[in-house]
Amino acid sequence: MKRILKYLLIAALGLLFVWTLWFLYQKNAKKEPEYNTVKPKTATIVKKTVANGTVQPRQQIDIKPVVSGVIRKLMVVAGQQVKEGDQLAIIQIVPDMLSLSQAESRVSSAAIGVSNAQMNYDRNKPLAEKGVIAASEMQTYDIALRNARQEQAAAQDALQLVRDGISKSSGNATNTIVRSTITGMVLDVPVKVGSSVIERNNFNEGTTIATVADMNDLIFKGNVDESEVGKVRIGMPVVITVGAIDSTSWDAHLEYIAPKGVETNGAIQFEIRAAVQVKEGQTLRAGYSANADIVLGRRDSVPAIPESVITFNGTGDSAFVDVRNGKAWKKTYVKTGLSDGVNIEVLGGISDTTTLKGAMKLTEEGTHQ
Repeated sequence: MKRILKYLLIAALGLLFVWTLWFLYQKNAKKEPEYNTVKPKTATIVKKTVANGTVQPRQQIDIKPVVSGVIRKLMVVAGQQVKEGDQLAIIQIVPDMLSLSQAESRVSSAAIGVSNAQMNYDRNKPLAEKGVIAASEMQTYDIALRNARQEQAAAQDALQLVRDGISKSSGNATNTIVRSTITGMVLDVPVKVGSSVIERNNFNEGTTIATVADMNDLIFKGNVDESEVGKVRIGMPVVITVGAIDSTSWDAHLEYIAPKGVETNGAIQFEIRAAVQVKEGQTLRAGYSANADIVLGRRDSVPAIPESVITFNGTGDSAFVDVRNGKAWKKTYVKTGLSDGVNIEVLGGISDTTTLKGAMKLTEEGTHQ
């Protein structure tokens, strides 16, 4: 009995050893990998490049004064619509003391001249009436009096202009009232009541009273890399998306490509501009950061496959796919067309029912088989 148990135990150990060897062999044996399959589908392929930039009004004007002084009154605020010629601000002139002194001296001199001419006229008028002096001589005194009065009026206008910025002879015309030069929206009013402003001249661009722009005519202004600029053409359709506004886009068309590039952060960038078509009910603000999708090519409802299933040769001019041939895979040439980076157009080489080898399936542990 003991001998039988001994033989049974040895047999069991032998069987356990054989099973362990088989189990280890099966575990380490290389399994044939499994792949996902892909079939051609009908899709719309759109190839595009993206340019970063901002939305800006085509016409944006900085309104500057023609006289220096202090802002006495502001008539507008940012966001207000104005028309050409509307008043934006009133400036109180702070006269230059030297100019004011010279103008006052001129008025005094003119008054003395008028007094002297009046005395000469009054002295000689009775003599002319009695015929003691000739009429031509009396005419000289009359002209001198008129010139003296004219000089006095001019001196008084000059004094008022230096002191107040307006003269009696100019009527309602004055340089102290700042007016809008275009019709549009006030984007910014960088000054306040009491702020000092400088007139525009040949040596100074002047202080900006307000910025006015036509918000009905907007453009996208951005940059395209030198590697892409050769693919874009004036007139190409552009789709504008604004990061601050979700699920909304604006159509535009390319109207300008800079003939010269500018180096930015080590790369050559070319400026582009596109006219934005703002539909009724849509609102865009100046300065929005935006992206422009420039459509380089489009194919509607064409056979397409994922570009990831294609293998390109070393020169990049031939493309191959793995086609199911029974249980094996056969490498087959495929003629391709437009690609959007994800899907690629198929022009020939395979049919709509062809089964293609896709990515390798993952195991339960999340790794490739």
